[in-house]
Amino acid sequence: MKTDDINCIFKHNFNLYFNMDSLKDLIEVLNEQDKIAFKAFLNGKNKRQDVKNIKLFNFIETDDIKSVNNLFKTSKNKDAYHALRKRLYDSLLVFISQRTFENSSDEAYDILRFLVVARFLLERNLVKIGFKTLVKAEKLAETQEQYSYLNEILLLRLQFSHLDEHINLTDLTEKFRINQNHMQREAKLRLAYAALRRELNEIHLKAKVVNLTELIENTIRHYHINMLDLMNYKSLYQILYIANEYAAINQNYGLIEKYLIKSHQFIEGQKINTKSQVFYHLHILYYLANFTLRNRNFSESLNYLKQLNGLLEQNKQYFELLFVRQNLLFALNYFFSGDAQAGIDSLENTLQNLPVKSSQEDRDDLILSKAMFLAQLDDRNSMSYLARLTHSDAWYEKKLGMLWSIRKNLMEILLHAQFENIELAMSRMKSFKRRYKQYLRSVGEERVLHFLNLVKKYLLNPDIIFQHSYQQTVYSMLDREENKDIFNLSFIAWLVSRWEKQKPYVVSLRLIQEIKENSPTKMT
Repeated sequence: MKTDDINCIFKHNFNLYFNMDSLKDLIEVLNEQDKIAFKAFLNGKNKRQDVKNIKLFNFIETDDIKSVNNLFKTSKNKDAYHALRKRLYDSLLVFISQRTFENSSDEAYDILRFLVVARFLLERNLVKIGFKTLVKAEKLAETQEQYSYLNEILLLRLQFSHLDEHINLTDLTEKFRINQNHMQREAKLRLAYAALRRELNEIHLKAKVVNLTELIENTIRHYHINMLDLMNYKSLYQILYIANEYAAINQNYGLIEKYLIKSHQFIEGQKINTKSQVFYHLHILYYLANFTLRNRNFSESLNYLKQLNGLLEQNKQYFELLFVRQNLLFALNYFFSGDAQAGIDSLENTLQNLPVKSSQEDRDDLILSKAMFLAQLDDRNSMSYLARLTHSDAWYEKKLGMLWSIRKNLMEILLHAQFENIELAMSRMKSFKRRYKQYLRSVGEERVLHFLNLVKKYLLNPDIIFQHSYQQTVYSMLDREENKDIFNLSFIAWLVSRWEKQKPYVVSLRLIQEIKENSPTKMT
């Protein structure tokens, strides 16, 4: 066989692997019923018996690369393969779009359905029923503030207005103009949100340092947004998402207090009229619950969680969406308010009843929390739980963020030290510094390195923890606002527990109580 032929076949096989990625991604979106329906869909389209699209679908679904290659045994057939692949890809997109349109319970799809039907009827001179259907679509679009859909509806009404003598063209034109203003306002909000998300990504992944309040205010000014325009469910949800992520990165939830207060005041005086408002309301309650938890206001956090749970019970379609995160907050509240067993039971129950669609990230978040709870109680089983987190640091950094990965690694170091695996603790500490030292310095988080140095001194000389100067240095860490976060308190409590010879949990609860007494939360 000639070298050129070998290269050609290699290139062809490489393309098979490479080009199947997007197809495989689409196929993985389908559940088993969808796959059966899609094959029936293909059968209905196939005009000849020798069409290979279903075979290709089956081979890609099962990762049977060898069989894919056998469909087209020579390099001369690579064009046939790519043509088949493209047809299968296009068919999948058509099928998924139809399936989504048919099965979706989203109110926005109801608007689109009425709009499509109304256009069909009007184009066939079924004027009365066509306009009646269009009015249904218009009312839904107005209620849900779906301005882009409303724009299409009004344009359709204008297009066929000559067929209905009852239409007031002046009023309809004014309504169209007002909706155009709404669309422009929404476009500005979307541009601002996109810009803020991009900045958040820079903060999260590239260690960019910014002032959140200035960032939000500058973005609002840049896009000429009126502050009153932000006082709706969707805008508040978007800002709180960004603010919560920012606070998590900085470990200081006091930084976003004013946004949370505004959100609290907003939802107290609002009625929920649409499904989209339910979605945003649920997430606002979640953020409020998380904020108050991290600021050690457990009773208020539980109050928000109870509201959240009640709203989820009334809107089952969102239950799986927030089931894990809600239960994790319940567990953290129970644990850090003094009921360790209730916290552990809540985590275990959630792990045993994970929804089918739960992500690996949700599962790992629960496992890390369970490991932390057991470590706080001086339970060696914490090591086996932490061992369940089998992905690489790079995977966790990408999927769950730098902060999550750093916290996991810190826990691993402390657990080895706690259960007298000193050499492993020192080894993990060395690896940690090698991987995260530069990042921590770049984001101004030298306090983590300072904490690790205190741990290192203890490991090298256990008696040092009884020195007054060492203890004062540890306690001085509590002077920093970000170290009053419940998770950071847990790490500091671990060091204090070394010389007090108590379980870290006992010390954590005491420190939390002391901080609550000395600096009560401002939020009510």
